[in-house]
Amino acid sequence: MEWKVMPFEDLKTRDLYELLRLRSLVFHKEQNCAYVDTDNKDQDALHVLGYRGNQLIAYARILPAGVSFREVSVGRVVTHPECRGLGAGRELMNNCLKLIADKYGCVPVRIGAQCYLEKFYREFGFVPQGEPYPEDNIPHIEMLR
Repeated sequence: MEWKVMPFEDLKTRDLYELLRLRSLVFHKEQNCAYVDTDNKDQDALHVLGYRGNQLIAYARILPAGVSFREVSVGRVVTHPECRGLGAGRELMNNCLKLIADKYGCVPVRIGAQCYLEKFYREFGFVPQGEPYPEDNIPHIEMLR
């Protein structure tokens, strides 16, 4: 896979379109979440895009402390439905955690994970914090690493 990492202002129009399209495909169409995806946090994010050929198949955004949580966070973690099971999600999370370490040092990282992915995030050292809560009709849990 080829990876692109860039702040919002460096995203090319095509990259922005593809990441918004992938997020919409998964969160809105596949998971039927009714929320405004453009939440004014993308401008503060470091965007991590994973391509196979010309197709965006994995994406996440890294937010500095104080934007979503008191800690640095990773969010909008997504892999293309047709490309799941190929290891792209694991590679994506490994890249995100390395980028966080390079940029911020050894800091805590908090995520709001869909509960069914708790085991996946545990593989990266995240542990549940608090009780599950509903977000867009999907059970979520905060996890801290």
